[in-house]
Formats: sequence, C-alpha cells, structure tokens
Amino acid sequence: MTVKVLLLDDEELVRSGIRMILESDADIEVVAEGGDGAGVLDLVARHRPDLVLTDIQMPRVDGLEVTKNVTALPDAPAVVVLTTFDLDEYVHAALRHGATGFLLKDIAPRELIAAVHVVARGEAMISPRITKRLLGAFASGSVKEDTRARLATLTPRELEVAVAVGQGLSNAAIAENLHLSEATVKVHIGRILAKADAGNRTQIAILVHDAGLG
Repeated sequence: MTVKVLLLDDEELVRSGIRMILESDADIEVVAEGGDGAGVLDLVARHRPDLVLTDIQMPRVDGLEVTKNVTALPDAPAVVVLTTFDLDEYVHAALRHGATGFLLKDIAPRELIAAVHVVARGEAMISPRITKRLLGAFASGSVKEDTRARLATLTPRELEVAVAVGQGLSNAAIAENLHLSEATVKVHIGRILAKADAGNRTQIAILVHDAGLG
C-alpha cells in the first residue's frame, strides 16, 4: 500500500531533497507540497494524505500550528515534524498538539523512509536523541501533576495496554504478549486515548513514562 505524504518546508531546495529521498521508495508518494502551513487544510482535503511531514519554522503558519490544525480534523492524517531545531519547547508543543513523530533533519535517508512507514502503520517515531532527553526529564521528576490521575481512569487491562504502548510495542506485539486479538488491542487503545485525553500513541507513551510505569 502506497503511503501518501504532504510535505511542508519553506526552503524549496530542502523540499526537493526530501521529496527525492521519499520517492526513492516505491511505496511512498509525495502527493503535494507547500512552503508554509497557510493552506494546509485545503491541501489535506484535496489530496487526502496519510501523513503530513512538516518543518517547524515557516512563515505565516508554522509547523506547530499545522500540527494543531491538522490533528483536529476528523479522520486526520498523521503529522510528523521534521526540523533542525530540537528545542524542548518545540518537542513538547508538537507532541501536545498531537504529532505522531518528531524527527531531526540529520536523519539518514533510509531512516526517514522507515519512519514514514512506521508512522503510516499507526505507530510513533521520535528521534532517539530527543527520546533520551525526554525520558531523562521524566526520571528527574519534572512531570505533570495530573498524569497519575489521567491514568487512574483506566481499567487494569487498559493500563497493561498503555504500558505496552509506552514500551514501543506494535499492536501485533501487544496482542501476542497479552494474549489478545489485534482488534481488541485497537479497541483498548481507543478507550485509553479517550479516557486519558491523549491525542495519539506518542502521548500515551509520554504519560506512561511520566508516571514511572514504562
């Protein structure tokens, strides 16, 4: 199945390079691109991408606003931020707004292609350097006060599934480990997202690690 990508970056040369990398994979198609996020909702409606790959710093409408606007859509495509800026404030804001991935532009071409496929399957992908820093912040105790309260709304089985998501397991792996069907895992994840007020699997993982459960 071909993954349809909408690409946003204010540098035309950078967009051309990213497009070339992505379309070197026969199963990825860049269906549209833009120099900022001003018309992103129209592009999403017109081209129905599976994934929006966006820079952070762009004129008029930046990548954080793109993430917030796109993820609010019904049947929204996944949003992955691809940027040179790995500032914590950007990472936290992107994930809070519902980004499924946060990658740095020094990523190897083959890893970028792999990340697109991972996110298209409904999983999360965050640059390892950023993940290490996020987990360090959780370990140091700089966590949100409402984390445990949000997780306390889950049933024991839902909490098990949430912890498995926090460990980075796919739906298939969770199903195997917990002796469930993949369909049941998807139902549990849907309930976790609703109960814990999480926008995607990445936010579930952050809550789990924030609570010291992952």
